[in-house]
Amino acid sequence: MQLYETITGIRQALDSQRRTGYSIGLVPTMGALHAGHLTLVDACKAQNDLTVCSIFVNPTQFNNPDDLARYPHTLEADCQLLEEAGCDLVFAPSVDEIYPTNPLMKLNFGELETVLEGAFRPGHFNGVGIVVSKLFNIIQPDRAYFGQKDLQQVAVVKRLIRDLGFQLELIRMPIVREDDGLAMSSRNRNLLPAERQEAPVLFQALSQAQDILRNDGTLDTAKTAVEGYLQNHPAFRLEYFEIANADTLQPVEQLQAPGATALCIAAHLGKTRLIDNLIL
Repeated sequence: MQLYETITGIRQALDSQRRTGYSIGLVPTMGALHAGHLTLVDACKAQNDLTVCSIFVNPTQFNNPDDLARYPHTLEADCQLLEEAGCDLVFAPSVDEIYPTNPLMKLNFGELETVLEGAFRPGHFNGVGIVVSKLFNIIQPDRAYFGQKDLQQVAVVKRLIRDLGFQLELIRMPIVREDDGLAMSSRNRNLLPAERQEAPVLFQALSQAQDILRNDGTLDTAKTAVEGYLQNHPAFRLEYFEIANADTLQPVEQLQAPGATALCIAAHLGKTRLIDNLIL
């Protein structure tokens, strides 16, 4: 496995491989890797000749400076995991390498900016869109792999690919969970021991809503159940629970076709913000 920290270096390495006709897959990450990331790497390896993993904590997508400061940086451990997983190349640039000057352009993703993460984290998807565009331009992958846990991010990247004409395939991979149901996330490392014990409550609330809807309960009943469940767990501060179209993330008034309804939730547990979703 080769590690590159400069755009010139990674481009030169990939150009030489691309001339042989090799297909290239990209797994974009912000590091602090876990088993969920490794499922993306595995899928990438299975479908491409070369697997590239980027590790870059992107400052432009953080609304909260404290959240950025607390985000874990574990490059050495990440590289060890990636090497064991069979990743071919790692791109781990500095902030100055990606942003030699502060980006002035603004991306707007329409209705995706007004709901869920877009509503509670203004400017977040502009930062996501800029850095993902840069990575796509630098790596020029044939396929890119993103996790379902960040479902709205997947929708944003899909829009980015369509509107800017990137020639690549977007692959969405399922959420990977701990044994107790907690969705794997780099931010889970920030949970205190007692908070980690409480954290699966978020998935339990989602599961309760899923059961209600599968048994012909109404959307309002499911929402009331989630809110009530979390009120009984005061360590959590619910930010939102929405039932939305799984592709557009717009609220729905009734269940969609199988696989097209998303139950989306975000809540604070101590100083850590957790998100999760289930697709029906």
